[in-house]
Amino acid sequence: MCNYRWKARSQAILTILKNLEADFLCLQEVDEYDTFYKKNLENLGYASIHIQRSGKKRDGCGIFYKQNSAELVIEEKIDYNDLVDTVEDGKTSSTENDGVLVSGNREEPKAGSELKDSQTDRGDPNDPRVRLKRDCVGIMAAFRLKNPSSCHVIIANTHLYWDPEWADVKIAQAKYLLSRLAGFKDLVSDKFDCSPPIILSGDFNSVPGDQVHQYLVSGTNSMGPETADDLPMPLSSVYAFTRGEPEFTNCTPGFTGTLDYIFFSPSGDIKPVSYLELPEAESSDVIGGLPNYFHPSDHLPIGAEFAVEA
Repeated sequence: MCNYRWKARSQAILTILKNLEADFLCLQEVDEYDTFYKKNLENLGYASIHIQRSGKKRDGCGIFYKQNSAELVIEEKIDYNDLVDTVEDGKTSSTENDGVLVSGNREEPKAGSELKDSQTDRGDPNDPRVRLKRDCVGIMAAFRLKNPSSCHVIIANTHLYWDPEWADVKIAQAKYLLSRLAGFKDLVSDKFDCSPPIILSGDFNSVPGDQVHQYLVSGTNSMGPETADDLPMPLSSVYAFTRGEPEFTNCTPGFTGTLDYIFFSPSGDIKPVSYLELPEAESSDVIGGLPNYFHPSDHLPIGAEFAVEA
């Protein structure tokens, strides 16, 4: 891993995004949206929508779309701090409201995981309102595709909380995300008389097979007796569907593993037909960790091409 200054790294990021030639780009940890991403990607033909994280955080999530490929028709933003309002006064170490569980139930930390904020910074971990206020966000939007004409699709992008010891918080965020997506799909369906497929991407800070990943693809997790029937919608992972989850999407000296995913609602209207290849752990361009001169982010880009039925 090298000391890669933003001026050089930003241009390398822009080159990669340009070379992808994607109709949609979903980016997380975007902390230079107004000063870099928005204007530079506009020059490449992209319009965009963006949400900044709550509190004092400068980064956020953005969806960038080719204006000659899609038209934005409606959007909604997701602030996971809204979960704090679901906690009743007087609740302390464990609470469950509207299917959202928050407690002291934790996973073992990943090997080499960093302590990104101190216990003091995060407040009392036994107060569910404190646990849920993690300043994480997401964004979702409905687009009318221009080819095939008049076909609608929902694109969503999110970044869940990082700490593997606070798995209950990530589960709560995942449940809220799918609940909001289900409601948004109903809104789009009623407004435009359609049944739009969903593509959900993001940094889920969850490895394959852990509680969040299991919940998103099956509706089950070790914190509750849920079944697939409890999920607001069924989802499949693009990489698992086509070739198996990648060996890793995040590569640092302290941790190497898969944290990023593209999920889609399996139906006859949309199907992944190809995916972006990722390097293997032994590849010379990732040895030593990221970012480096080959990969300007500590996360590798993932991508897929979908066939959409009109």
